[in-house]
Amino acid sequence: MRHVVFGTGQVGRPLVEQLVAAGHDVVAVNRDGRGTFPGATVVAGDAADPDFALHVCEGADVVYFCLNAMSYDRWSEEFPPLQRGVLAGAAGAGARLVVLDNLYAYGPPRGRRLVETRAANPTSSKSATRAAMTEELLRAHAAGEVEVVIGRASDYFGPGATRSALGEAVFGAALAGRTAQVMGDADQPHSYSYTPDVAAALIVLGTAPGATGRVWHLPVAGARTIREVVTRVYQLAGHRPRLLAAGRPTLRLIGLFKPEMREYLHTLYQFTAPWVVDDGAFRAAFGDLATPLDEALATTLAWYAERAAVPVP
Repeated sequence: MRHVVFGTGQVGRPLVEQLVAAGHDVVAVNRDGRGTFPGATVVAGDAADPDFALHVCEGADVVYFCLNAMSYDRWSEEFPPLQRGVLAGAAGAGARLVVLDNLYAYGPPRGRRLVETRAANPTSSKSATRAAMTEELLRAHAAGEVEVVIGRASDYFGPGATRSALGEAVFGAALAGRTAQVMGDADQPHSYSYTPDVAAALIVLGTAPGATGRVWHLPVAGARTIREVVTRVYQLAGHRPRLLAAGRPTLRLIGLFKPEMREYLHTLYQFTAPWVVDDGAFRAAFGDLATPLDEALATTLAWYAERAAVPVP
């Protein structure tokens, strides 16, 4: 089968690697053609250009949308054109389109677990954009324009996933014995998505019969509090846990020097109340693909240690 992956970042890279390992014909698409992906063809181009997307998707059986906007502060303007371009490419190829989504559209959890049947309740421009993008995809599927399936993940962690709430500011800090930085209330339970599991689940959605036309929550291990997760990372690193949780006033203050940090105020609710993802529908349909959390944390820490040439106890 021919698989075309748009985006070679935190999820796109392990997705490409897993597809190649399974023996598929893989095209990896990014903006500048950079990156080493043994066994895959790397193509550079602008996914927002429908002509480019149509060309690169030619002959594809499955197309994956794992892109993000370049500028987080211009997310609402830059993101939808990328999806529309890839949508046109997949439709032109007659391929199944697998879209990696986040959980923004749900809005504040209001004390409930997050399930796929929950109605969208956007409370910011970013969450409204994501909700509108989902509606656009499902309309295209219902109209018979393209076969679409959407996989939603929570905050990433994993080898290579440095730019996330559970990324460099936690794993890098733990290795160095510095203070980890997180957002919100550290004593609230939070579901995190392990990027190799996200990639494996997207492949399932790309090939499984009966998967299309709906949203799926991708596999997650059982939720723990943010503090418990950070503490476990420090234990694995052999250091005493040190944690700074930034609330709204701190983020505003940091935003004076780093304006991009102000953007996280829009989704701070994900870290100030229980943020627990229910992946029961995926597990019932396709099995439990979630890596045990302690194992996933250890593998991620080992990647950071190898990158920094720091021994792990």
